[in-house]
Amino acid sequence: MILLSSAFAFSHSRVPTMPQFQQAATVIFPNPLEHALDQNEAIQESVEQSAAELCVVSAVLSREIPDDVKTGEVVQAIQRTEELEDRIQTLADDLAKVNQTLKSEISARANLERQLAAAQAELSRVRAQPQSQSAAHLPAQSFLSSELASL
Repeated sequence: MILLSSAFAFSHSRVPTMPQFQQAATVIFPNPLEHALDQNEAIQESVEQSAAELCVVSAVLSREIPDDVKTGEVVQAIQRTEELEDRIQTLADDLAKVNQTLKSEISARANLERQLAAAQAELSRVRAQPQSQSAAHLPAQSFLSSELASL
């Protein structure tokens, strides 16, 4: 709650404007896609570290255990560590692909948000013109309205 009150510590003499509110909200509540990407990247790093550690364990087991002891459950344990190593590496690769997709989606979303903001600004500018000038720009205003509706 302290974070919220400090984020909205605007001038006491006026109500915060919408851009100020949005800016404060952005600081507190990051884009859900960016948050998911951050989480996935942390998980990917952990999975990759686990794969590397398992690789070391597998190598030690294969090298250090004498052949005459490598029977039954010991052989199965060594095989299982190798299988897990492969599985963990596959998961790390899958996470890398998901992260790349998230990065692409974040970039596309940011681009659409910039286009939307530009279209809204242009629409506001056209609407703010005197009526005589607006009549000349009526087709442009109609086009902008339809573009905004399609976003």
